[in-house]
Amino acid sequence: MSAQYNETEVDLQAVNGDAASAAVGIEFGPELMRFAESLAARDDDLGDHRQALLETAGPAVLVDAAGVAANFQRMVRIADAIGIPVDERSGEMGRQVRAELDLERFPSARNSVSV
Repeated sequence: MSAQYNETEVDLQAVNGDAASAAVGIEFGPELMRFAESLAARDDDLGDHRQALLETAGPAVLVDAAGVAANFQRMVRIADAIGIPVDERSGEMGRQVRAELDLERFPSARNSVSV
């Protein structure tokens, strides 16, 4: 919705790790995507992706990205821990996005009703 409101083209497949999709409409998109994925996965390449984002986008973007990623992880873990389901308020657009991105493949999807 934010992209539509700002009339910015984005490709949601970036959520699934597609670097070309991450580059559509998002400044530093591929670097941000790699950093966020590495952070969430806690993989061995986190330092390399952090450095690449720093070199490409600068320290302010790196700090903002780290803060957003940490906050998102916190919110998702709380929601999963207490079993907050996706409800009817997400409507048709939510169903379309979940289907397009195949979000049902994630273990946390079992906490949500199919709406």
